Amino acid sequence: MALLVTGGCGYVGTRLTEALLERTPEEVTVIDTAWFGNHLAPHPRLTVDVRDVRAMDDVDLSRFDTIFHLAGIANDPAADLNPYKSWEVNVLATLRLADRAARQGVRQFVFPSSGAVYGVRSEPRITEDLDLMPISDYNKTKMVAERVILSYRDRMTTTIVRPATVCGMSGRMRLDLTVNLLTMQALTNGRMTVFGGAQVRPNIHIDDLVDLYLFAWERRLDGVYNAAFENLTVLEIAQLIARHVPAEIVVQGDNADPRSYRLCSDRLRATGFAPKKNVAAAVQELAAAYRAGQLADRPDCHTVGWMAQHNLG
Repeated sequence: MALLVTGGCGYVGTRLTEALLERTPEEVTVIDTAWFGNHLAPHPRLTVDVRDVRAMDDVDLSRFDTIFHLAGIANDPAADLNPYKSWEVNVLATLRLADRAARQGVRQFVFPSSGAVYGVRSEPRITEDLDLMPISDYNKTKMVAERVILSYRDRMTTTIVRPATVCGMSGRMRLDLTVNLLTMQALTNGRMTVFGGAQVRPNIHIDDLVDLYLFAWERRLDGVYNAAFENLTVLEIAQLIARHVPAEIVVQGDNADPRSYRLCSDRLRATGFAPKKNVAAAVQELAAAYRAGQLADRPDCHTVGWMAQHNLG
């Protein structure tokens, strides 16, 4: 049966779609607004349907074995551009899609939530059993969408992944994520600006996250799983980058982003999943791509600025 990837032209979606085509014999359909372009190469088993996830009611879902529902307004600042639209896309469209998927016989629904749904926490081990205390509209939409999807777990396998901040290369590149942003600063300016620096950010390499989605599909992994393998302060991230891309680190005291949390991924590790890469690998790959002329700091690599410029919020 075929596979559906909503948001398949996005940062993670592009890499996931490529991996599905490379590693499986399945037909793959991508649904995406293509706000940031379509960087997927043509493939005989790939169909790209450019549309909004809010306009999917005429899509026949019965032919899909699994839906990887990655489409959505992607981060806190982007959601703040238009909170109403963010709730409409991230929650209401997800509700309609999950309900139709369950009714039409889809076997598995895979959904990336966010590790930030836990809010600002001081506990040394943030596990899946803790209460969720999201502090932003974006993470509130993720929390509600999780609960909507889990309400269908008696009718299809529901896989909720709470990823850490993602890093690494993609055809649809994002340079507004901590590791990617600081690495690009080091490469282009020879200096990195760190605001605060003590706040902890869990991290995951994009290739490991893609591997996890395939792992979850192949094993019909059900339930909620944190996905983070390096909990580092922002200053530690900058120091790690400087070991691979020599650059000055400028620390400024102001920190407008209060999020600080450590994710524990013991539940995921217990399934047998293990990461193959890390932050250092992402930095080295980004630096190599930059030096080879394959990576540049373009406006469309910055989600909020691009959305605001094109009135997409």
